[in-house]
Amino acid sequence: MLEIENTLVSLDVIEKQFHCDLSKCNGACCVVGKSGAPVDDDEKEILADVYPLVRDYMIPEGIKAVEEQGWYVIDDDGDTVTPLVNNSACAYVYYENGIALCAIEKAWIDGKIDFQKPISCHLYPIRITKYEKFDAINYEKNKICKAALKKGKSENAHLYKFLKNPLIRKYGNKWYSELELNAEMWFRQKEDNNGE
Repeated sequence: MLEIENTLVSLDVIEKQFHCDLSKCNGACCVVGKSGAPVDDDEKEILADVYPLVRDYMIPEGIKAVEEQGWYVIDDDGDTVTPLVNNSACAYVYYENGIALCAIEKAWIDGKIDFQKPISCHLYPIRITKYEKFDAINYEKNKICKAALKKGKSENAHLYKFLKNPLIRKYGNKWYSELELNAEMWFRQKEDNNGE
């Protein structure tokens, strides 16, 4: 684990090679799972505010799910998450060429709103567990991301670099610079140890 400010970062976050490959997974992370995407407390009101504009991009089943369940729901674990369509896809999903994409992000791309999407979605497959004094930052292994691991390996793309923008969005530039520095030191140390 790396300790950076009030966070503990799993070594998987820097060591794992990962790069999303939507042409292979078809956006499965927006469709597969027993629960919706985690929603931070400060995002609840934002979802309510942006919904009228995001609604234009959503599929009818998603609109129905939100209007019946709300902008967010509490799941079986007591976490605040996005609602689901028939216990499957996130209510905010839409499809383009058979790929599941985020209607919230589409509205953001089109300049209709200034909220990109819930930070948990932006950071996936990194998951954050909040404790009283620190955040634990971990890589969530998921079989739906096999293609991303393969692409990451072929492009030598490390997870922390692939998710640079969302990590900066969550923790800021200073934190990310420290993560980069720690990662470089870690890889150098590993190389030195292997050379012995």
